[in-house]
Order: sequence, then C-alpha cells, then structure tokens
Amino acid sequence: MKVIAFGASSSKKSINKQLVTYAASLLEDAEVEVLDLNDYELPMFSVDKEQELGQPQLAQDFVAKIGACDALIISFAEHNGTFTAAYKNLFDWSSRINKKVFQNKPVVFLATSPGTGGAANVLAMAVNSVAHFNGNLKASLSVPSFYQNFDVDNICLTNPELNAQLIATMESLQ
Repeated sequence: MKVIAFGASSSKKSINKQLVTYAASLLEDAEVEVLDLNDYELPMFSVDKEQELGQPQLAQDFVAKIGACDALIISFAEHNGTFTAAYKNLFDWSSRINKKVFQNKPVVFLATSPGTGGAANVLAMAVNSVAHFNGNLKASLSVPSFYQNFDVDNICLTNPELNAQLIATMESLQ
C-alpha cells in the first residue's frame, strides 16, 4: 500500500508533521511518503491569478501524488480556529485541477495542538467537508496537549490511551 502523509502546516517544526510521521510508521507493509507543504508553496489563489498563471505545476504535482497513492493521512494544524493558510491555498489550487481532490482515496484525519483543544475545531471542519471532495474518511483523531503526550526526541506518543486510539485509527486503513 502506498500512502501519502503530511502535516497541513508550513512550520518547519510542525507538530502535525511529527504526529503524522509517527502515525504513518504504525502502518505495516506500507510505502509511506511524508510530504512537506513548503515544497508546494504557491501564489495566493484567486480567479485572477488562475487566469494569469493557469494551473501551476506544483499544484498539478500535488494532485498527481494523491492520484498515485492508495491512502492519505493528514494531520491538521489549527490557525485561529480554521485551516492554515498554506494548506487552504494548496487545497484551493488543487480543487481547480480536480474538484474531487481526495480522488476517492481512504483518508485518516488527525489534528494536534499544544493546548487541550487538540485542534478539534479544524478537525471537525475537515471531517465535515471530506465527502464534498471525494474522500473516503476511515477515521479521525484529535491529540490534545501535544508536548505533554508526545516525545519529540523519539517521535512517539507517550500517553498509552492516546497511543492505543491512534493505533486503532491507523488500523482503519489496513
């Protein structure tokens, strides 16, 4: 199984990228590619920009990556209660290439934050919209208080209850 995973953040120290990397490592017999949204930096989407530029190659490449995989794992960062600008912009460009961005792939949505909310607001938004973009949501999980529940040196969840929930979440893809 070929899996594409990414943290929906452009932070170089993204806790969501750390979480999604760990989550993907729990999949047995999977070929995982962890993407960095910084590799898909695009001008701010607008109809005017689209008319001027057409469909940028980086957006085409991103859509092609999704098309070539068997499953997706995305961990959402929450900025002011919603998606990060980096993710939303890439998603907007991608949806102009293929409105069914997720291309009927099985998806697992995760989210985390340093606080007790665990980015639950943005996760709920993602869960509520996934069907509109042809995603086959298998499971979702919010991980609160990232730094109290995750060992950044060993890249793993330290909270046994959350770890068990994440293992069950990832098993939904197999």
